[in-house]
Amino acid sequence: MLRRNPSGHRPQVHESAYVDHTAILCGKVIVHENVFIGPYAVIRADEVDAHGDMEPIIIGAHSNIQDGVVIHSKSGAAVTIGERTSIAHRAIVHGPCTVGDDAFIGFNSVLFNCSIGAGCVVRHNAVVDGCDLPPGFYVPSTERIGPKTDLSTIPRVTVAASEFSEDVARTNNELVLGYKKLQNEF
Repeated sequence: MLRRNPSGHRPQVHESAYVDHTAILCGKVIVHENVFIGPYAVIRADEVDAHGDMEPIIIGAHSNIQDGVVIHSKSGAAVTIGERTSIAHRAIVHGPCTVGDDAFIGFNSVLFNCSIGAGCVVRHNAVVDGCDLPPGFYVPSTERIGPKTDLSTIPRVTVAASEFSEDVARTNNELVLGYKKLQNEF
């Protein structure tokens, strides 16, 4: 469902993107080409800053926002999801936040007030809060990364983890095409 926010902004969704009919996109949301947005995802850009303004939530081309993901932002801050990026089931991305290209954010992970570099992998049930994760880092499942975390202790992404991330992105790109073909059957 696409809906207007109280400021009057409506989501802008590229015609090649697929948004499941149970997903909710509200307000200043920009969805680029060939994006998959799964069932029960909520992407809400409706809060304003002290001046009554807001930045958009942007979903980059060929990315996938899987089932039950929540993307929101505090006080109108920007959220940007890069290209070919996967946000897995029930993850929460709360802005201000930037997730780079070719990243993978695992099931039930939480991102808040952070920047995730290109090619990063944040595994399941991890938290990244209040810090910038450089490109190519690997956050193991259940880890908490914050402003006091010594990033030299965080491993780099392995070839296997990159291949997994690429496979998830590729699979979801194929789902976009499949669901777009079925779209008029619902």
